[in-house]
Amino acid sequence: MSWTEMQPLLSQACWDTLYMVGWSTVIAVVGGLPLGVLLVLTDRGGLLQNVVANKVIGQIVNVARSMPFIILMVALMGFTRSLTGTTIGREAAIVPLAIGAIPFFARLVETAVREVDGGLVEAVQSMGGNTWTVVRKVLVPESLPSLISSTTTTIVALIGYSAMAGTVGAGGLGDIAIRYGYQRFETELMWITVGVLAVVISLIQFAGDFAARSLYRRAGQAGPAPRLRLLKAKAKARSEGPTAPGEPAARTSSETV
Repeated sequence: MSWTEMQPLLSQACWDTLYMVGWSTVIAVVGGLPLGVLLVLTDRGGLLQNVVANKVIGQIVNVARSMPFIILMVALMGFTRSLTGTTIGREAAIVPLAIGAIPFFARLVETAVREVDGGLVEAVQSMGGNTWTVVRKVLVPESLPSLISSTTTTIVALIGYSAMAGTVGAGGLGDIAIRYGYQRFETELMWITVGVLAVVISLIQFAGDFAARSLYRRAGQAGPAPRLRLLKAKAKARSEGPTAPGEPAARTSSETV
């Protein structure tokens, strides 16, 4: 097969792969982020401690993660057909890709959120912040660099899953490698496909690492300790209440930091 014949096949396959992985990543983040945070909140010592709920959610996540993706695709064919009307093509592949990625991303989110300094959580609580405030103001922002890295890892895993999805006619680079490289013995096209996958993964990994490092540097310049002292100072000032006339005013936040 000449390059003139390969080029349109590879272009369409690249677009199909990015389409499947892009939508699957969005769904995985939307579903996995709250699930991972919930695993932390319901654990022992969490803000919403519920051991039974935590065990149930954790077991469901573990079972979903342990299922091989090729088996998951076959098991979800009926569900996929009910949603998309078909089990073949890139739209149909998004369903098992997203469902397989949600528990994977949730565990990564759980690990990232557990690294947040507990002192920041206590400071927000002492200021009267509820659970939603703690999640929105502390847990997610403070773990954002790790969440970016987790998203990058999920995207790379989804690219591998999408290649396996090509075995059942999902389209994309995996489909090209199977149909032309393996079944039609177009070895050159198969190795070009492998090279394209390697380049795509390398670019995504570089972009994710760059974004995570930038956030780490920004957080390092701000410094977690000054933020923690600022929150504690605000909480102390609120608990002491306004000063009486004639008494010296409380130290300002800038003086505390």
